[in-house]
Amino acid sequence: MRLLIAFFLLTYAITWSALYFVIHGTYLPGLTILLGTFAPAIVAIGLTYRADGRAGLASLLRRMLIWNVPARWYLFAVAFMPATKLLVALLYRLGYGRWAAFGHDAWYIIAIVTVTSTIPQAGEEIGWRGFALPRMAERIGLGPASIVLGVLWAGWHLPFFFVHGVDKSGQSFSLYVLELTALSALLAFMYVRTGGSLLLTMLMHSAFNQSIGIVPSTVEGATNPWALSTSPVAWLTVAVLWCIASYVLVRMRTPARARLEPAGA
Repeated sequence: MRLLIAFFLLTYAITWSALYFVIHGTYLPGLTILLGTFAPAIVAIGLTYRADGRAGLASLLRRMLIWNVPARWYLFAVAFMPATKLLVALLYRLGYGRWAAFGHDAWYIIAIVTVTSTIPQAGEEIGWRGFALPRMAERIGLGPASIVLGVLWAGWHLPFFFVHGVDKSGQSFSLYVLELTALSALLAFMYVRTGGSLLLTMLMHSAFNQSIGIVPSTVEGATNPWALSTSPVAWLTVAVLWCIASYVLVRMRTPARARLEPAGA
């Protein structure tokens, strides 16, 4: 438990401190944001090495190389969020009698950027799914752990909602918590079903980031992160995610601890 507490405290401290300097006019915003976004991996690597030595660290990092999994999980990782957004567009059409606005990025651009942005997701996934999730699952079970982790994961992003010029700036943080907590359950399910593959969670994380603009749910001109979103697309997206996450949470009641042992255990 002490390792988990240390992980979250240090990760929050590094990221929030870095973004504080960005918000208040640091001269190196790009490097500072990079430090903040890679904090989960940096802290996880340091704590794993301290607790479990080189063997534990090697075990953690090798999870990024677990690629030999059934093809359906690759399909799930890359197609889940685009399919969700298309379903949201259809529901919007049925409910409002017109199509929601679609984004302008071509599908092949989204696909290319999803692949090229997979490796940078290690900056988060080594920490959230590689380090924190297995330890939390040992104590409270995989499903509850994915929910608690989702809330903490979303909370870690809070300063981004106050950074001018990023996509989260001024958007509804409460809705984001709901969205990311559902995604956390889906990522945990895939993680355990692929034998602890961080590569697949990195790919799905990237696909999520690149696909949310297929049917945009951001509110133009929003300035208050504490307000509820006024975007029907945003709420439909959350509703669809939670319908699927609820099913996944029921499935995760089946014990799968053997595949989620912490590195070095």
